[in-house]
Amino acid sequence: MARYLHGHAPSVLASHTVRTAENSCGHLLPHLREGMRVLDVGCGPATITLDLAELVGPSGQVTGLELLEETLELGRAEAARRGDERTRFEAGDVMALPYADGSFDVVHAHQVLQHLTDPVAALREMWRVLAPGGVLAVRDADYAEMSWHPQPRELDRWRELYLAIARANEATPDAARHLRAWARAAGLENIELGASTWAYADEETCSWWGNLWQKRALTSRFTEEVLERELASQQELEEISSAWQAWGSDADAMFIMTHGELLAFRPTV
Repeated sequence: MARYLHGHAPSVLASHTVRTAENSCGHLLPHLREGMRVLDVGCGPATITLDLAELVGPSGQVTGLELLEETLELGRAEAARRGDERTRFEAGDVMALPYADGSFDVVHAHQVLQHLTDPVAALREMWRVLAPGGVLAVRDADYAEMSWHPQPRELDRWRELYLAIARANEATPDAARHLRAWARAAGLENIELGASTWAYADEETCSWWGNLWQKRALTSRFTEEVLERELASQQELEEISSAWQAWGSDADAMFIMTHGELLAFRPTV
């Protein structure tokens, strides 16, 4: 598994905690039923995980999986805040899931494959623990296809740095466009593919996104990796940070993030 480029700084978690089942896995929702057993791989702060738990009801069982125990504590804290005592949070590696074949009716992963060194092997492993008749649901972004206006050179440089670090970590920051190829290579069956976007296109959301990246440019694992690899100076990161703030306050600002979406349905026999 590649090093997780974003890390878990407060500015990163601020973006993760606004994710919901509705805004992040709408392609999966029509296939959920009461009583399903769900595995949420890379659950992070578990806002999506706990929404899924509500959707499969008290007769269902949802498990949130993360590699590090410290990350699981974020999910447990959110569960406690919501009064959810049923959802499980367990440590494990998607490359070697600690579950028997056919353990889950749904396996879900949001923004996970882009960070892995072998996404095909991860898909095979998620498929292995999927029960007959179950559904595997994946959604991943494509950093190379992100677009924004205005487009100052500092934000172009931000993306250049992000792509360089991710690829140096043997990850795939343009994962969305690879989903079909990866699914076929992994031997998945009954595949459905699509795409969706997040769009920041009003004063509130652009200000929020700009302020997040103003901080993330200076106080996140991205910052550490840029400086460790000597890809940019502290001064250049400060210029990128300022550019994010200026972009977020521009009345004409707009940012579009493209995601690829994959569903694969395991045959019943």
